[in-house]
Amino acid sequence: MKCHRLLSFITKRIRAGADNGLCPVNLCKSALLKDRGFYMTQKEMILIVKTQLSIDLNCQVEDFAKKGFVFCQGKDNPGRRPFKREESYLEMLTMGKGIIVSGTPDKISMAEQALKDKSRDEGFFQPFVKGHILYYLPDLEEMRQSEPGEGVRDQKVSKSMRKLEAIEGFTYRFVERNEISALYYLNEFENALIFDEHHERPDMLVMLCEKDGVIVGMAGAGADCEKMWQIGVDVLPPYRGYGLAAFLVNSLASEVLERGYIPYYGTTSSNIPSQRVAHRAGFSPAWMCIRQKEYTVQLPQSD
Repeated sequence: MKCHRLLSFITKRIRAGADNGLCPVNLCKSALLKDRGFYMTQKEMILIVKTQLSIDLNCQVEDFAKKGFVFCQGKDNPGRRPFKREESYLEMLTMGKGIIVSGTPDKISMAEQALKDKSRDEGFFQPFVKGHILYYLPDLEEMRQSEPGEGVRDQKVSKSMRKLEAIEGFTYRFVERNEISALYYLNEFENALIFDEHHERPDMLVMLCEKDGVIVGMAGAGADCEKMWQIGVDVLPPYRGYGLAAFLVNSLASEVLERGYIPYYGTTSSNIPSQRVAHRAGFSPAWMCIRQKEYTVQLPQSD
């Protein structure tokens, strides 16, 4: 499928799913796997993510390719990632072109005035913009699998992450969802765990790193929505510098992909060590956003 045909295909699946109360992203992903016959490509993964983000922001997938600002009224669409929103809120997001601005009507009205004639970069440095959050997606490497006598066009193509070598001197193991609550006494791992069995974005899978039977590092994946699991990682201070964080994130992300979900990684723009972990683990930047609860900018008075 060409990209525009794939987008049309996914849109139809979304509409069909919404009519039946089903999750749009789940339908998109399962349809791709079934109809294409191999794991998603990088472009397909990004398109699925754009579809999810468009649900979150109440915009169109095509809006991410537009330059300038796209303003849209926020809405609690079925299937959106359930991040907390205040009664009045503003969200801004870019995937490298323009900026999607979504929120309540009062905030949108003020944002339209404040961002008038501003560039993309100027938009993210306004007085009311705080807390730049960078999100990363895995770089999928192409692996061709062929049977004897098959030509290149007959080869099946799948995608996976480049896997890092395990750091020697430590042991590793996965912990499944039904066993994760047993780890909630470990309060040093707040980036890896949600610490709530009934959270709307529950812990789904954890990879532990142990030294002499003691847990010294952990990466956890939480289900932010039906097909996107966000990864967080913590390593105790005495064991940092070995490369454990990157290995844990890489290994967990690879397992998440194998299970048919999209792993993604978030960090703030000022957290350089965390960004290095993302890069070393095989991730690259995909989008940046802010979620603004307070809007205190003083707009110029018109004459």
